[in-house]
Amino acid sequence: MDRTVGIDYGRARTGVAVSDPLAVFASPKETVPSAKIIDYLQKFAACEKVVRFVVGYPVNLDGRPAEAQADVDKFLKELGKAFPDVPVVLEDERFTSVLAHRAMIDGGMKKGDRRKKENVDKISAAIILQGYLDRMNRK
Repeated sequence: MDRTVGIDYGRARTGVAVSDPLAVFASPKETVPSAKIIDYLQKFAACEKVVRFVVGYPVNLDGRPAEAQADVDKFLKELGKAFPDVPVVLEDERFTSVLAHRAMIDGGMKKGDRRKKENVDKISAAIILQGYLDRMNRK
């Protein structure tokens, strides 16, 4: 089944989310050490047909490149080499961490679980992916 994968790349950890087969809903999947993200994605793609990657792209409020953009650019090159036939879409990731915290609170997640950065990362990936899916489904 076709899957779109959302990615919130970070220096240490990377959040991963996946779409349902109809590309309507995004679900947080996992948080993976960034050094192992390409291997993780290759294993996932061996089991599921990945049709697209949606990667959060860090931009400052004024629209200028954020400091983390260099790390994401390096990751994008690695992703392109590992998956040359899978398109990559860049999605503005401003405010995703704030939205992830709000979603955890609204969802009733315990305070201790909300403090775990790996939860924020995978939920942020889902927010990035859901924004893309919503925009595509409105067209």
